[in-house]
Amino acid sequence: MTKQMNENPSRGPSDHSVRDQVVDAATEHFGHFGYEKTTVSDLAKAIGFSKAYIYKFFDSKQAIGEVICSNRLAMIMEIVNAAIADAPTAAEKIRRLFRALSESGSDLFFRDRKLYDIAAVAARDKWPSAEAHEQRLRQLIEKIIIEGRQAGEFERKTPLDEAADAIFMVMRPYISPVQLQYNLETAPAAAALLSSLILRSLSP
Repeated sequence: MTKQMNENPSRGPSDHSVRDQVVDAATEHFGHFGYEKTTVSDLAKAIGFSKAYIYKFFDSKQAIGEVICSNRLAMIMEIVNAAIADAPTAAEKIRRLFRALSESGSDLFFRDRKLYDIAAVAARDKWPSAEAHEQRLRQLIEKIIIEGRQAGEFERKTPLDEAADAIFMVMRPYISPVQLQYNLETAPAAAALLSSLILRSLSP
């Protein structure tokens, strides 16, 4: 037992290091060639590992893409949380939420077009990372509505889940990578105009 306990700590960091190497190589390759054009064999060749060895850590190319997608979506959530953190009212949080989402999505599209494609594939194919991201945003919207109702900013007659779902659906063309790529030109104006429309509908 003592021997096993001594071996595990050394194996853990090594496994973590290999996973990081695979993710780093995949991020570079996906960034250059796109997710769908890159194979696990390409990644193995770039890292100097065998394809079979990579499969010890990731059971598919999608599993690698999931990590990269999760990292990118986590960055977007950090931007959103920072944007709304010091907002003085729930109404202002709605405005900043919409603006931060459209700006961060547009920025990813223009800066890392190939990596943006991973997010688009994830949204199209309903990867767990994309589904979890949408759920976090939906929960955040609901939390802001509750805050606004408690402060007397928002009406209380509409069922909470109905209001949150409606707001999420209005924002979705500027949240979903699949849809945002077709709405990039209108994103800045939409962030202002649609958030104002949402807030008017929430008025008591």
